[in-house]
Parts: sequence; C-alpha cells; structure tokens
Amino acid sequence: MKEAPSHCTDKADSGLTGRVAGFLGMLGSRRNLSSNTIVAYRTDLLQFHAFFVSHYALESLDGFDYARITPSDARLFMADLLRRGTGARSIARKISTVRTFFRYLEEQGVPTGSLFSGIVMPRYATKIPGFLTEKQAEKLFSEVIPAASALSGRKNADATEKLFESERDRCILELLYGSGLRVSELTGLEIGDIDLATGFVKLTGKGRKQRIVPIGKPAAEALKKYFEVRRNFFRINGTGDADALSPAFVTRTGKKIYPMLVQRLTRKYLVSVTEQKKKNPHILRHSFATHLLNSGADINSVSEMLGHNNLSTTEIYTHVTFERLRDVYRKAHPNA
Repeated sequence: MKEAPSHCTDKADSGLTGRVAGFLGMLGSRRNLSSNTIVAYRTDLLQFHAFFVSHYALESLDGFDYARITPSDARLFMADLLRRGTGARSIARKISTVRTFFRYLEEQGVPTGSLFSGIVMPRYATKIPGFLTEKQAEKLFSEVIPAASALSGRKNADATEKLFESERDRCILELLYGSGLRVSELTGLEIGDIDLATGFVKLTGKGRKQRIVPIGKPAAEALKKYFEVRRNFFRINGTGDADALSPAFVTRTGKKIYPMLVQRLTRKYLVSVTEQKKKNPHILRHSFATHLLNSGADINSVSEMLGHNNLSTTEIYTHVTFERLRDVYRKAHPNA
C-alpha cells in the first residue's frame, strides 16, 4: 500500500540544513555511498523530522533538542507510518536510517537520549526474488532475441538503426544475465571497462566500490558484434565517430543509455518468456545468482560477483535452491 504524504515536510525541510546536511555529507565522503542511497536517507530523515515538527508544534527544527525525543515518541512515529500505509519493510528501513543518524549525532557530541531502547522492529517476510527458469533463459537467448534480430534485418530505410538497437539490446541482456550486473552498473559501463581479451569486465557498484567479474562466451561474442555494428551505424549515419564515445551502451543519437530505457527493453523481451508480474532487469540478475547456485557454485564466489557486502544478502537465493533440491528429492528418492 502506498503511504499517504506528510503535510509537514515543508517546515521539516527548512530545518534539514545543519546536522542532517553534515550527516549526509559524511555518508558520501566517509562511507562512499551512492547518490541514490543518500537521497533515500534524506527522504527518511525528512519524514522523521516532519513528524516531530507536527508532534511538538514547532515552526522549524533549528536548535532542536534531540534528547527531548522519548522511546514513546519513537513508537508514535512508527504508528504514524503504519497509519499512512507504510509497509513493515519500509518502516524497518526508516528506523535503521534514524538509528544511523543518531549514532552520528552521538559521535558529534550531541545528546540524543535513549530513543530506541525497548523499540521492537516490525517483522516482515523475506521476499524470494523473482527469476527465470533455466528453460526460460534458454528461450530468451535462443528464440526471442534472435527472432527480434531477424525482423530488424529486413531491408528498409531504418534497417541499420534497428540492427544497431537489436545488437545493443542483446549485449545488455547477455550482461545482465551472464554477469549479474545492476542497472546502474550497466548504464555506467565504459568501453575501457570491458576487456574482451581476458574475458572480464570492471564494474563500479554501490558505494562506488569496484569489482571485476567474468564475461561469458555468448556475451563476449555479442559484444564483438555490437561494437562492429555500432561503428558502422555511426559511420553510415554521419552522427560521429563511434570510437570517440566512451559509454559502452548508447542510444541511436550517441547519448549514454539511461535506466528507463533498460527497463523498457527488458520488459519487451521478457514478455514472451515469463508470466511474472515484474519483468524488470533485476530478474536477470536474480536468475544469474540462482542458476549459479543451482549448478553448485560456491556462495562466497557468487556473493563476490554480485558485489554484496554481506553474505546474508546472497543467502536469500539459497531459498530457491533449497526448493529445487526438495523437488529433486521428492521425485527421485523412494522414501520421499
């Protein structure tokens, strides 16, 4: 359920200048978090402060005494989130944000009291990520994408443009599934990050942390063809030198691709493969992890390739593999 908007955010926003600004700056410099994550932190803190502007009937939060907030007040904040229709997972994230902020305040010598003593975090079910079956993945790359490429090869005025886009799309899907890229990692990929000779790609993930992951043979072959088609496309259309474009994946006008484009093209191809409601790029990343674990890959190696900071984040995929093992057992064991 979508939460109702707060009516006090303007007043709270006027107070998000000093300590909160310092906190957000610390997240970017010391913890090296991405801009999207920092925006999420800021949004959570804005909502937290908006509640207390209303609760204490304040004009602003300038000079506000954080030690004034009691555990009862914190519970009222959680109750207000529930009233607005905020889900348990989102509430847990918002409380985690506030806790991190209060730890920062304590480091700065700002008294905060015992805000979270006795606070019980809401429980929520672990979501099993959506993924393609191995047969669906095979259909995507052996039937659906080749069929789209065949259509793009028909002789017409914009045949070169369609060929360019179809080869680009194939590469994008190959990397999402074959190397487990996040959308932000894909859109930020530079040509210099791809080493076809060694079969590896350098990625810049969350918190601007870099990692190197292997490129599968199908992805490597698709990339070679894409770069060739890309050079021809920009030469024929006279829109510039393709080799001068540093982003690995670009639009037909030479601009770097953007997340919404990746969302759209992924949905276009997945609609013929799966009936799952969410047909987004992350389903291919989930499939990458699930299929590796199903084939006996070491969870630590999978975690490293995914760029997870904690092994527990990767362990969610083991729920899927356990279900597969249970199914195999039931079908094969005489005493199952």
